[in-house]
Amino acid sequence: MRLHPLFFILCLSAGSLWSGITTARATDPLSFDDTILDEALEHPDWFGTSFGDLREDLKKAVEKGKKGIVVYYGQQRCAYCEQFFKQDLAQPDIARYMQENYDVIPVDIWGIEELIDTDGKSYSERELSIKYKANFTPSLVFYDSEGTPVFRVRGFYPPYKFRAALAYVTETFYKKETFRDYLARAEPGMFFMQGGLNERDFFIEPPYDFKTLLKDGKPLAVFFEQGNCHSCDLLHSGPLNKEDTLKELSRMNTAQLDMWSDTPVVTPDGSRTTAKQWANRLGLFHSPSILFFDEDGKEIIRIDSVVQYYRLWGVLDYVNRRGYLKSPDYQAWRLQQRKTR
Repeated sequence: MRLHPLFFILCLSAGSLWSGITTARATDPLSFDDTILDEALEHPDWFGTSFGDLREDLKKAVEKGKKGIVVYYGQQRCAYCEQFFKQDLAQPDIARYMQENYDVIPVDIWGIEELIDTDGKSYSERELSIKYKANFTPSLVFYDSEGTPVFRVRGFYPPYKFRAALAYVTETFYKKETFRDYLARAEPGMFFMQGGLNERDFFIEPPYDFKTLLKDGKPLAVFFEQGNCHSCDLLHSGPLNKEDTLKELSRMNTAQLDMWSDTPVVTPDGSRTTAKQWANRLGLFHSPSILFFDEDGKEIIRIDSVVQYYRLWGVLDYVNRRGYLKSPDYQAWRLQQRKTR
């Protein structure tokens, strides 16, 4: 079944309206405890099992008339994976649309089983997750019918945004525009709605000359946000109000940019641009997105999906303790910290 893109645009708009409304509900679908789960997760029963060779998995999927395969990277006790199952894949239209167009192959990012990628090279599950930079689980890599990885979703997104991502790759919009542009086109005017950003004392004041700022030797954290952003509000009212995160942020230079504004910026590499142009160059589509840079202006890591306290604090700790110098793989570094503390 091929759904008209307008269907997804309407779903996007409805989702956006919902996300902009503040309610008095005790629980919010984007607010959850992200500590390690007590019990291991089970995949949806419609997930497939690999033959050990993604080329063979792809062949079988195409023979069934599907667009390709999706490799799902997860962890057994990942709270974000649980939310992906409970919120995104629990939506009947999402689950149906995904099953009709793809076979889904699960990969444990700590697994030792060997898999042959579509390039013919053999990797352990762990090595394959590193290859595709699955720093934050869940991560999904979409392969087209030719075996080319064409799109990646990393982290948990609310259903309306995951639904849009699914349509974007399935209807091959990726061939002519970025996902950022696709979202902006689907929701004209959304990103320019009235509504200010969350003001905080720890954000530096303009002008934003990040290249000069980095000379003090501190890491840099740049928060890309937008007005009327429910996820941004949750970030500021939750994780960014915790004593531990504020302590870690005090050791950094932190700045906040409206990702759709024409605010002048000098990027860490010295380029003169605007916040909007820089966000576009970085491929950002989720707000808030937080990017971290070392003293040389090199990006260390980014958080560009829904984030709660445990994951945010872990990344801040990783950056401030310069864990990236010991391990470019964030997940491996965090695991080592848990073993030694």
